[in-house]
Amino acid sequence: MRISTKGRHAVMAMVDIARHSDERPVPLADVAQRQMISLSYLEQLVSKLKKNGLVKSMRGPGGGYILAGDPALTSIHQIVAAVDDPSQAEISLSYGEGQTARKLTDALWRKVGEEVQKYLKSVTLADIVHRKL
Repeated sequence: MRISTKGRHAVMAMVDIARHSDERPVPLADVAQRQMISLSYLEQLVSKLKKNGLVKSMRGPGGGYILAGDPALTSIHQIVAAVDDPSQAEISLSYGEGQTARKLTDALWRKVGEEVQKYLKSVTLADIVHRKL
């Protein structure tokens, strides 16, 4: 599994929203400023998070975003998967003739990817917010 900048920024945004919501919507401009992320880029990420049911939006004065579910039930893997391109998730393992050493290490890199994915599935948004790592 490959974790892109999009995935890392999405996790940062979700942590920020979780920490600052206190039952009220968090404006994206505030998240962008605190996390030093471009607002337009953040809007794209949050749009994907919303589409995947991880955040809800509130319009109007005092509007912004809130978590759609319990942070203790939202895995970091869900957040990363919501924004990352699935075609980028796997390591490319197509090699030509004569690259035996690379072929022999394929299982190693596949296993590393599986372990990263397993770990991200085991860590929740609440774990990050409450510093339980």
